[in-house]
Amino acid sequence: MRDRNGKLTRRQTLAGAGAALVASAAGSVAKAEAGEESKTFILVHGTWLGGWSWQFVRRILERAGHDVYAPSLTGCGDRAHTTSPDVGLDTHIQDIVNIIDFESLDDVILVGHSFAGMVITGVADARRERIRRIVFFDALVPAGGRMSGVSRTPEGELSEYFIKRMEKFVDGYRMDYFDSYPLKMVVPDSEPELQALLKEKITLHPMRAWSDVLELKNGGWEGLPRTYIHCVGQEYSMTSDFMVGPAREPGWQFIEMDIPRGGMLTHPELVAETFANLT
Repeated sequence: MRDRNGKLTRRQTLAGAGAALVASAAGSVAKAEAGEESKTFILVHGTWLGGWSWQFVRRILERAGHDVYAPSLTGCGDRAHTTSPDVGLDTHIQDIVNIIDFESLDDVILVGHSFAGMVITGVADARRERIRRIVFFDALVPAGGRMSGVSRTPEGELSEYFIKRMEKFVDGYRMDYFDSYPLKMVVPDSEPELQALLKEKITLHPMRAWSDVLELKNGGWEGLPRTYIHCVGQEYSMTSDFMVGPAREPGWQFIEMDIPRGGMLTHPELVAETFANLT
């Protein structure tokens, strides 16, 4: 366990590096955006993370003149205190729908990371007239027989693997990242400061966000302008074709980026510029 002085030094280093990165990156993105319209983004974090995971990208886009919302979902990140066994996929979908409704947002570029592909698909289904483009950032694309974050049997039951995994859940429903994955699942070992940030900020995640089945009434992402960003620079357990699903088919903008799964942390300038150039 690090001592107090060690934590302060690490935070100061990250804050200084982040400020310099945001300042330089915002300049280049602003140049690219000169004369172009201001866009509205909602950035939805993946499992165990929070709105904080988008902080560098959000600041770059905001300094370039865009409106950016990067909330923490119920029970996650800075809202970890709001968790309960009842928090599930529909809760997280409603979190984002409420932002659209209460902020009166239109023409939204909706971005989801990793398992938040489920969330943004549900949001698009509920508010499709408000969505300009849906973007899966190395995310799960719900389709066909994959309509939840958990693989299921042909009969629709939870897999034995997941049932076994549930034995380790805190309080029976909160999933612990560190029970299943190393930090390099998000950022590589060559980024020790970012790994330290993850170790400090990662929170437990409500199980039902994964186990609930997504039910669609209006087609979800179908019929919307849609983009898949595949992080092909991921060295540990790259996102599988099972996650990518139909995103390689016609009708999709498919972008490969040579960055890790946590590219919003390791390469925020490139990610922000890519988002800013979406139409």
